Amino acid sequence: MTTMVPLFVALMAWWIGTGVILLAVRRSDVAGGGSLGLVLAGLPFLVFGLVGVPTAAADATVWGIYGGFFAALCIWGWIELSFMSGIITGPNHDPLPEGTTGWPRVWAAWWAVAWHELLLLAALVYVFAASQGSLNVMAPWTFGVLYAARVLAKLNLFLGVPGINLEAVPGTLSHIPSYFRQGTPSALFPFTIIVLSLATALWASRLAAAVSPEEMVTFGLLAALTGLALIEHWMMLLPTADTKLWRWLMPARPAPKQTPQEQG
Repeated sequence: MTTMVPLFVALMAWWIGTGVILLAVRRSDVAGGGSLGLVLAGLPFLVFGLVGVPTAAADATVWGIYGGFFAALCIWGWIELSFMSGIITGPNHDPLPEGTTGWPRVWAAWWAVAWHELLLLAALVYVFAASQGSLNVMAPWTFGVLYAARVLAKLNLFLGVPGINLEAVPGTLSHIPSYFRQGTPSALFPFTIIVLSLATALWASRLAAAVSPEEMVTFGLLAALTGLALIEHWMMLLPTADTKLWRWLMPARPAPKQTPQEQG
């Protein structure tokens, strides 16, 4: 039963955290504004994460490990909220011009998300630097897994996957889907699946061999988090949107207004 606790905690943190961000962004989208206010309202979570990472790094107990896990999640969640709200994205807010290929497509896609990517990279450096030399490395491992999985997901969406979920994309990011490519997966996709599968298996094997509560919590959280990232990548092959897990709590977008010609 002890082994199942960190697995359950990671699952619920992922489900609740993702649901809260989707709900907040959708409500702001439906209301037609307030994105900056939404990001500012989430600043306490960012502060908690920034303070919590070095604090947890000095505590190698079970509670310190959980603290590092949630501190990293709070930093990650705020950055994702700032992106989904359209506040921190990139200087390019235009859809990809039709027919753009090769390096021009790569550069256009980069400038559409540049500030977001640089902020994620800066946060990654901070989390690792703040935990350097500590016995509790839960925060950097958590953020590292999230960062690696997200970079691979973005590259796969850019290079091509069959199932692309646009349901959660808010109006502020309506230009972003133009940089996705729907079709046969590239060679990166099987590589991604292999890497995430091996990482999940590694954490699971360490969990099975754990002899202390601290090891059980550490490797249980990492196994669950990496396993969820693996599942999310497999979902890219399916036409079913994974946002169905949260659709019941999100308000519907208003139907587009009809012009007099359409009404007549």
